[in-house]
Amino acid sequence: MANQNSIETDRLYLRPPAPEDFDAWASFMADTEVQEFLGGVQPRGGAWRSLCLMAGSWSIMGYGMFSVLEKASGQWIGRIGPWQPEGWPGTEVGWGLARSAWGKGYAVEAARASIDWAFTHLGWSEVIHCIDPRNGNSQQVAKRLGSRLLRPGKLPEPFNIELDLWGQNREEWAARNGGLDVTKT
Repeated sequence: MANQNSIETDRLYLRPPAPEDFDAWASFMADTEVQEFLGGVQPRGGAWRSLCLMAGSWSIMGYGMFSVLEKASGQWIGRIGPWQPEGWPGTEVGWGLARSAWGKGYAVEAARASIDWAFTHLGWSEVIHCIDPRNGNSQQVAKRLGSRLLRPGKLPEPFNIELDLWGQNREEWAARNGGLDVTKT
């Protein structure tokens, strides 16, 4: 499975979105609790557009959020990775997991690999995480990654959502993680 656009961690495979992800992606987008801080519930048609948006980012930009697959089951469990659409408040590594994957450390494991990948392959100087101030779970993930509250931010049109930008720069990441190295690309 490994190539320059995929990552393997101890428990996860991360790769660009693919058509076979759609049913799980649609369920993820339809879950009210999961979508509380991710833009709200989407019908299957909206989920299809969201999947194609990420696939299109890979095609046009050479990166986008990875589909996250659990090694043990082969199941699609979420999307995590680099994201910077037009007008975004910075170079983000974001995360969103299906509820069945919550509480297992998968968000930190996949985000850690994605941050390393973004710094190594994309040459980013900073990684941010756009987090709603009410989203304590994502704040905890950010803290476990070594990120800190950087500044207030706002998502561009059509969202216009004010939120907190958490993150760290390349040097902080490298110092905290013993350098930059995606060992399983």
